[in-house]
Amino acid sequence: MNIHEYQAKELLQKFGVATPAGKAARTPEEAEQAARELGTTDLVVKAQVHAGGRGKGTFANGFKGGVHLCKSPEEAREIASKMLGQTLVTHQTGAAGRVVNAVLVARSVEIEREIYFAILLDRATGAPMLVASTEGGVEIEAVAEKSPEKILREPVDRLAGIQPYQTRKLARQLGFESAQIKAAAQLFDGLYRTFLALDCSMVEVNPLVVTSPGGTPAVASEASGTGQRPSLHGEVLA
Repeated sequence: MNIHEYQAKELLQKFGVATPAGKAARTPEEAEQAARELGTTDLVVKAQVHAGGRGKGTFANGFKGGVHLCKSPEEAREIASKMLGQTLVTHQTGAAGRVVNAVLVARSVEIEREIYFAILLDRATGAPMLVASTEGGVEIEAVAEKSPEKILREPVDRLAGIQPYQTRKLARQLGFESAQIKAAAQLFDGLYRTFLALDCSMVEVNPLVVTSPGGTPAVASEASGTGQRPSLHGEVLA
């Protein structure tokens, strides 16, 4: 089952996973109101379709890009008016594209760096495995081929579950320091609880962004997952 980015944000927030504030809108007027409610001039409007490559996509009406930064509610409304009801074509949609019925209006974040994080079932043991890398924002298969030493793996005991020392260890290995370690560990724990509660076989966040100033990790981009029950699946936070 595929779910949109705004739906995934709501799910993740229930498990304490940090995500930038945002709201779905289905009309230009709703987009403007959502931007006003956020109370910031750092805004982003994102087309909600089940496909990757939205930022580099093109709409049938000629409008370029399914992800746009803006500075005011009025600008958010204008951008939404060019997306809603229009067909967005990306490298994943094929020539037919997909119709945009909703946009996400969210607080934009300043990105310091990007990392990769996933929880999956280890085929050999049947137990969860944490997989992470400092090389976020690129295909993990490419990292595995070119720089396998940059991929970190942390097995999780099926009965004991994830332990605090494991999330702290992983945070340090990913370059977090001081207060960042606690924030990163809490985020990893929240993603693990999401993995369990939704009966997933995989939850992947790529990239997991580290915002600046402050260096706080947050899910502000792509997350996906597969599971036995309807869960995170497809590009839901990009």
